[in-house]
Amino acid sequence: MTATDTAKPTACLALADGTVFFGKGFGATGQTTAELCFNTAMTGYQEIMTDPSYAGQVVTFTFPHIGNTGVNAEDDETNDPVAAGMIVKWDPTEASNWRSTEELTTWLARRGRIGMGGVDTRRLTRAIRQQGAPHVALAHDPDGNFDIAALVAAARGFAGLVGLDLAKDVTCAQSYRWDEMLWAWPDGYKTQTAPRHKVVAIDYGAKRNILRCLASAGCDVTVLPATATAEDVLALNPDGVFLSNGPGDPAATGAYAVPMIKGVLERADLPVFGICLGHQMLALALGAQTVKMNHGHHGANHPVKDMTTGKVEITSMNHGFTVDSQTLPEGVQETHVSLFDGSNCGIAMTGRPVFSVQYHPEASPGPQDSYYLFERFADAMTASKAG
Repeated sequence: MTATDTAKPTACLALADGTVFFGKGFGATGQTTAELCFNTAMTGYQEIMTDPSYAGQVVTFTFPHIGNTGVNAEDDETNDPVAAGMIVKWDPTEASNWRSTEELTTWLARRGRIGMGGVDTRRLTRAIRQQGAPHVALAHDPDGNFDIAALVAAARGFAGLVGLDLAKDVTCAQSYRWDEMLWAWPDGYKTQTAPRHKVVAIDYGAKRNILRCLASAGCDVTVLPATATAEDVLALNPDGVFLSNGPGDPAATGAYAVPMIKGVLERADLPVFGICLGHQMLALALGAQTVKMNHGHHGANHPVKDMTTGKVEITSMNHGFTVDSQTLPEGVQETHVSLFDGSNCGIAMTGRPVFSVQYHPEASPGPQDSYYLFERFADAMTASKAG
């Protein structure tokens, strides 16, 4: 809150190192503990809050205008918000957008998620960059009564994301079909009625817009839970297998995901495409390792270089773990790298239609430079079926 704001704070953010931020609470009341990250995207706060990859995290938005376009049911990436809470600089203003059906503050309260405004988010972001993604406790009390010592203790007691399998918490309960395509003016979402390829998508926390991209690329998509086996996948006789995004430590999820992927890879002609956690799962199945990053990549302005073409793409990212490129085995090449820090952003098997990327080519939110990857997956399935 500003120095001239004399109103009693109604929200408190306590970091595990004892640092405390006060502000104005909105949304749900109560308390939550999580890892704190920051996101630099200028649009898409609703999509970010409903992205399953944010399970176990409170998101600091560096862009100050959060809430000014409201929310609507069409922009949810899953049924409910998954991020534990949000931190913003300015309190959300009254929504003004023709697609808005509800205020952000009302939506958060109804969905049980805490928001906090009036925070110096630049200072908070610098703290995250310098010390790594901290463990925090976020509390909202309209009466402004906070036990600071207890909040700091709660932050220190948070177990963290290392070793934590969160995919099992956000995956679908049972299989389902998906045929909704990308939103387009003036009709909105259309249905895929003439699919060319049969795809099985493994849901580690899949965003709806990724599934829409697959449908728009000509795919008839069947989504299976994260715990599906190779036998479950191959029994559907797919033309290709997709590995989705998701939250948590890839090494923990890999306990059951890696054996499934290895079984699928025994079909040498079967195209496989992975995004985000799916990328990390594929890397682990191929023999590489993953590591926790200092503060991860979260935003819609991340430059990535395609090492095979020299092209630079501006991409959307959301990950706190990364594939260690030094551990990639023979027969697996690094195809993309981050121009921010040189970390791995893509791999491919030599001579096989198996590839994955760390970033989010579905652009929800974000730039659409990388949509070609869905077309590449579709082309790989066409080539596989042809010969």
